[in-house]
Amino acid sequence: MDALYTAVATANGREGRAVSSDGQIDLTLAMPPALGGDGKGTNPEQLFAAGYAACFASALGLVGRQAKVDTSDISVTAEVGIGKDGESFGLAVTLRVELPDEIEAATGQKLVEQAHQVCPYSKATRGNIQVDLVVE
Repeated sequence: MDALYTAVATANGREGRAVSSDGQIDLTLAMPPALGGDGKGTNPEQLFAAGYAACFASALGLVGRQAKVDTSDISVTAEVGIGKDGESFGLAVTLRVELPDEIEAATGQKLVEQAHQVCPYSKATRGNIQVDLVVE
């Protein structure tokens, strides 16, 4: 792959800071209360959820334009769960895609499935973690 853009960020653990090379991100990191932390900061799962939701929405825009369907009012919510996976931890994702009334359910489902094939986050996770697609 010939990278068109490379994002660079540095973190010093789950309870510390995450900073992007351009300074656009400078966040306090904290364990969520569900994992024994105080929750006084963001966590990697939230960051992954935000990135995946944005990327998937962009992929929906691409396949929508190709199909000549206006996807500008589609909303994507990513739910990223973390839990025990054998001796370590694993992730699972649910992508909830909210369709506007103008897009019929069958068309929306087809676009979501197509977006899942082209979204870079979906490609990166395919075969590695469970990703469920929910069209609402």
